[in-house]
Amino acid sequence: MPALSSTLSSDESPPLAAWSKATPQRGYVHAGRLCPWFACAAAVLCSIGLFVGLAVAQTDPHQHEHYRIAFIHTPSLWLSVAIYFVTAGTAGYGLVRRQRFLSMIASALAPTGAMFAFLALWTGSLWGKPIWGAWWVWEARLTAELLVLFLFLGYVALQEGIDDTRRADRASGLLALVGAFGLPLLYFAVFRWSGMYGAPPQGLSAPEDPVIGAGILLMSLGLFAYAVAATLARLRNVILKRERNSEWVVRNFGARP
Repeated sequence: MPALSSTLSSDESPPLAAWSKATPQRGYVHAGRLCPWFACAAAVLCSIGLFVGLAVAQTDPHQHEHYRIAFIHTPSLWLSVAIYFVTAGTAGYGLVRRQRFLSMIASALAPTGAMFAFLALWTGSLWGKPIWGAWWVWEARLTAELLVLFLFLGYVALQEGIDDTRRADRASGLLALVGAFGLPLLYFAVFRWSGMYGAPPQGLSAPEDPVIGAGILLMSLGLFAYAVAATLARLRNVILKRERNSEWVVRNFGARP
């Protein structure tokens, strides 16, 4: 995008420093610059992590080959929760400071977080069936993760269902903030309820093996890089959609209907 990039030539600050400016035009340019780097990092790290998890790590004597699902399940679980709190914090701060660019970032984050929440629940069911003998149990972390998925879906539904972007940002931001405060309470409530009524063990812990730990770490870093790349790519689309009538968009991309 030479024409658009040239408009920023007067200020050649590093790409990451430009996020503090919080303007859609600068965000669009720097998201395009950063996205390929994170995409390449995701491809390399995930490839190595999967190789370690599927080919290098030893078979567990208790869970056999089933535990290998942890190389995808565990990072997905961590990332979904982390992305949710980042989404809630970004959306909330955007509402307080009336920063529409922060609301755009939150809108770009939510679908990626929903994908990881679904992936965590799906792989958790695949892992839980041979270990617990059931596809689903009302265990604290699984129940909280299900709520994370519903909150993400609710956030996306509000964003897509309300035509006025300001109203959509306000409604979805409030929902995200309510969920951010409610999730810890739900987790500990279900945790206490599970302990009282004899639910299955809380987690499916992988063997204490440095190779397994390294594989999970590599997959976590790779999926994190993928989450950043996907969010940056989606952010560019969100910016163009919301700023389609702005002067800089019309000048660089032409008028839109």
